[in-house]
Amino acid sequence: MAAATGLNPQDFSTLKVEERGDRLVVLLNRPEVRNAIDQQMVDELHAVCAALEQTPKVLIIAGTEGIFASGADIGQLRERRRDDALRGINSTIFVRIAKLPMPVIAALDGFCLGGGAELAYAADFRIGTPSVRIGNPETGLGILAAAGASWRLKELVGEPVAKEILLAGTVLRADRALAVNLITEIHEATELMAAAHALADRIAGQDPLAVRITKSVFHAPAEAHPLIDELAQGILFESQAKFDRMQSFLDKKTAKKAAKSSAQQSATTSEQDPDRKKN
Repeated sequence: MAAATGLNPQDFSTLKVEERGDRLVVLLNRPEVRNAIDQQMVDELHAVCAALEQTPKVLIIAGTEGIFASGADIGQLRERRRDDALRGINSTIFVRIAKLPMPVIAALDGFCLGGGAELAYAADFRIGTPSVRIGNPETGLGILAAAGASWRLKELVGEPVAKEILLAGTVLRADRALAVNLITEIHEATELMAAAHALADRIAGQDPLAVRITKSVFHAPAEAHPLIDELAQGILFESQAKFDRMQSFLDKKTAKKAAKSSAQQSATTSEQDPDRKKN
């Protein structure tokens, strides 16, 4: 079992935190304002990231009461000025989430707008329910989506759809979000967390070090390849897990081949001995 992160659920007021052996579940929990992301939530997400950077685990992020996150807290956002923008309050935490060592799964339900959508874009996986509404209405409020959407969204769905969301304020329903690969699975709300854990289980079945290094290589800039691939592979070629997992694969292959050969020999013997075949 993986080491514990040391996070205390009692230390959080805007998040519900549940730790399991190989994963951490974080629920955005400000239902009175549709899980709007305020400074306190940002601070608490930084605490989560600090723990996961020290003790890598898969992170599952979801909302509460049928809503992922309706965006940034407009009351706080209205009072922010130039210096607040330059601090990158939301963009900094979303970049940190995107760079976590192990994969991040966003389980989306209901509204996933503005900063909530940008949080989802920072995840490695996005799955949702039929009631998902995802997009960036910032230009309608006189600002831009400055916490990752202006560059992540183009990478996720391509320029035409990204411009439709960012410039025209289009909010995608679940079926279209699935069609443009912004989300990859749709599940009923009652099954959403089970689906997120099933995905985490699939990740857990891989070698953790290989997953961590693959994620890092995947996000490396284009000019870093192929050198970074070769260096990363060199590290993994020396890992004990590589030897153990490959030997296990070969052992299973040998056992399967032996079982098939034994079955064929048994069938041949039966054909050559009619009385045995009859019995």
